[in-house]
Amino acid sequence: MKLALISVSDKSNLTTLTKFLLDNQYHIISTGGTFKHICHNLSANDKKKVIQISDYTGFPELLEGRVKTLHPKIYSGILYDPSNAQHQKDFEDFSQSNHSQFNLEKIDLVVCNLYPFSETVANKNSNPEDIIENIDIGGVSLIRAAAKNYKNVLVITNPNKYQSLMDTYKYYETLENFRKQLAADAFAHIVEYDQDIASYFNPKLHYRKYTQLEKLKYGCNPYQNNAFLSTINDNKSPIEVLNGKPGYINYLDAFHSWLLVSEVYKSLGEICSASFKHTAPAGVALGTEQLSELELKVYNVGEYDISESTVARAFVRARNCDPLSSFGDFIAINSIVDEVCALLIKREVSDGIIALGYTDEALEILKEKKGGNFYILRGDKINYNDIEFREIFGLAISQQPNQELVIENYVENIVTDNKDLPLGAKRDLILSTITLKYTPSNSIAIGYKGMVIGIGAGQQNRVDCIKLAGNKSRVFLMRQNPECIKLLDLFKGGVKRQEKVNAIIKYIHNDFNELELQNWRNLFVDGKITLLDDTIIEDYFYSLVGLSLSSDAFFPFRDNIDYASKYGITYLVQPGGSVQDSSVIDACNDYGMTMTLSNKRMFLH
Repeated sequence: MKLALISVSDKSNLTTLTKFLLDNQYHIISTGGTFKHICHNLSANDKKKVIQISDYTGFPELLEGRVKTLHPKIYSGILYDPSNAQHQKDFEDFSQSNHSQFNLEKIDLVVCNLYPFSETVANKNSNPEDIIENIDIGGVSLIRAAAKNYKNVLVITNPNKYQSLMDTYKYYETLENFRKQLAADAFAHIVEYDQDIASYFNPKLHYRKYTQLEKLKYGCNPYQNNAFLSTINDNKSPIEVLNGKPGYINYLDAFHSWLLVSEVYKSLGEICSASFKHTAPAGVALGTEQLSELELKVYNVGEYDISESTVARAFVRARNCDPLSSFGDFIAINSIVDEVCALLIKREVSDGIIALGYTDEALEILKEKKGGNFYILRGDKINYNDIEFREIFGLAISQQPNQELVIENYVENIVTDNKDLPLGAKRDLILSTITLKYTPSNSIAIGYKGMVIGIGAGQQNRVDCIKLAGNKSRVFLMRQNPECIKLLDLFKGGVKRQEKVNAIIKYIHNDFNELELQNWRNLFVDGKITLLDDTIIEDYFYSLVGLSLSSDAFFPFRDNIDYASKYGITYLVQPGGSVQDSSVIDACNDYGMTMTLSNKRMFLH
């Protein structure tokens, strides 16, 4: 005969487990409420195999149930090791002694989960007495004793794992590793329970459990080892690795980019792609709009037909916001990657991708990239903890996660004389603001026709942010200048696509020395190409208007607006709140710009 001791607060799945144990020659010892639950639907014959713990020990429950299982017959049965000669002798001597009122018996299985302490604390109707009574004593002792003696006792604490125990029991009952894993789960159950109690008595204490999912080759730098990807507090991982072994920085780019494109779908309901490099976006774009013949040529789409693929258009546009920076990026797409999108990705230099999913054909194409080492991740619903921590030289700082959703009301408070804000500009302002939420501060983002074409990130002053973003947007727009288009047909055979991109951007910047110019001219069949002059650039650029600019914090002075005017900015959104707000508004009025105040700062550090 085998003995199982069952004492549970959560009685989920208990009937199924009880039937399994009785069918496998177990007798059951149980406590009051659990005993009644077990016996409720049992046959008369099976009821004979179930005994209340007070009848088993000959000792009644005391102190309104505070003392039920705390008895030497119970703990001797759980802690008994048949391979220990002294244990055997103690069992025999005790059973044969004249003063003994009972025989000692080995207990083979302990099924126990604890009073709902954290749930009671969370219940607003609970009083301190209710909370104290939900501090389990006997249950913790049962679990700890069984886990300590795992080589001889099976212990299970999670009702959701009863089925797993039943499915594997006949194969693994005697396997020590199986028993040890159950013991590890049991100790973890106790630890989490005691942490909840400790935090209740001292709210300054915060605990986290990190469970390693994957060992990483190294951390941010090769000399930073002991690097792992881990889950927190048993949260379900929002990502699944389908191919490759991403590194520390790859994961950071994957996480931030997935947050960005996921929020775009929540806010705008559109398919979006992002290109990330070194934890900052290089480009972000929607895939709704069809590409013109000119754009297809400038973006070097080639023979691929992307007219029916929104995801492919989103990817091509995002990658071409700043193609110089996107070289070696991490891609994010908030939809299902199809075959044509995968073929376009395959030809680019990129480290990896995270997407909502992949068609079978797309997945096979991407798995061939980088000799099979291209990182392919599937993104799922994002889980936030109530509080997040960041550790720096032995200290931790914490905050509530930034779950602020950037929606249309961010751009509704227009404070300038010009109130004109077309739907396309609204969309660009929202898209740019979402981008800033995942860009290191200080930061500025410039949007144009569903693309974020200029990002100035991580600068100590906002003017430099505007210059960086503005110059990137200028390069983007100049790539469609007729003089730059001519170059596309003049490259020699064998020049790679990225080399063509780099050469045209170099042409736009026009910052050659003699050696650079000679090497640059060698890329073309016509070695006498006339270089751009400032007049051509300025004439072309100032003919363009309608760009949208978002700032992650307020403009401290009107010089921000003066610089913005040089880059074709017509629409702006910023939080406001500066003592210089009136001066900034006046500057916008001077240039005929439309500016809205969101009243929400979007810093990321």
